[in-house]
Amino acid sequence: MFKASLYTLILSLVATLGFSQSTTQALANGQDPNVLYRNEGAFGIFAHSRGFGINYMRAKHITGTRKKLFEIEALNMYHPKEIKVSTNSDNSKRFKYGKLNNIFILRAGVGYQTTIFRKADRKSVEIRTSYFLGANITFAKPYYVLVYRESAAGTKYEESVRYDPDKLTIDSISGKGPMIDGLGELKIYPGLYAKANLSFEYAPYSNKVKAIETGVIFDYYPKALPIMAHNPAENFIVTVYVGFVFGKKWF
Repeated sequence: MFKASLYTLILSLVATLGFSQSTTQALANGQDPNVLYRNEGAFGIFAHSRGFGINYMRAKHITGTRKKLFEIEALNMYHPKEIKVSTNSDNSKRFKYGKLNNIFILRAGVGYQTTIFRKADRKSVEIRTSYFLGANITFAKPYYVLVYRESAAGTKYEESVRYDPDKLTIDSISGKGPMIDGLGELKIYPGLYAKANLSFEYAPYSNKVKAIETGVIFDYYPKALPIMAHNPAENFIVTVYVGFVFGKKWF
């Protein structure tokens, strides 16, 4: 009984090693072994309807056509009414009048991906659908602008101050303040998100990942997120996006 089990184990190891070597050799020769890889990792860059972002996705096969996914991503978020303006001053820097906060978001979630159309050959396209549920942490950094001040000696100078819609008019602002101003006043807004997408995978080899994704994302904040003055703070934000994904697969 023991010998039979030992022989079975040895044969399994030899078969696995031989399979791995044959797959590696095929890839080295420019051939596609077209096998099922259990693991997948990919990076992505994307543009959404209110900004830009990057992400990382890790996947593991559950069945031949279904994967479990984990993703993390970082992005910024604009308000649809943000417009850069400048004063008539020759030295003015363009700024966003009415902006209260710069928004930066970190998301982490889990989901599932299903292949709805598999590749017929290496030159074809695989179509997949995915959905994610997760949490986000949103950082709101106060927006700073430059205003003119006058010293006791009567000379004018510029000072970076937090934008206050009740105290500053567009004519009193000379430009955008330094990005580092306001870092000590960061506020955190925790939230939840859901995502659904459709991806088109076109990598020439089965161990590579190259895909174009498009989808929709829903962000929810229990405490409303303020971005622009004279506009309601937002509890619910919907964005659409398109992105490019690249990575690799392994056993």
